Amino acid sequence: MEKTETEQTEKEAGTERKPQEENRVALMGIILEDSDSAARVNGLLHEYGSYVIGRMGLPYREKGIHIISVVLDAPQSIVSALSGKLGMLPGVSSKCLYRRENA
Repeated sequence: MEKTETEQTEKEAGTERKPQEENRVALMGIILEDSDSAARVNGLLHEYGSYVIGRMGLPYREKGIHIISVVLDAPQSIVSALSGKLGMLPGVSSKCLYRRENA
């Protein structure tokens, strides 16, 4: 059986789903303090784009930072992987909030 385009992209990005893992809705908050990391942040968000429901970015000029919120529908391992990759970038921090599983 051939893989779909999304499955192929997931495999290439190392973001393949675990067989029994359920999707969860998550809100990821990202604070970007180093604009040199902006291209890599956007690259990672594009890489995980098949899971992104929507995103909003706000420049906070007075503080010299950018605040990005991203809503995802993905397995928890995928959300954690993205958050971890973002957090390893210089001047970038991220945190996630998940929808309750029984809701």
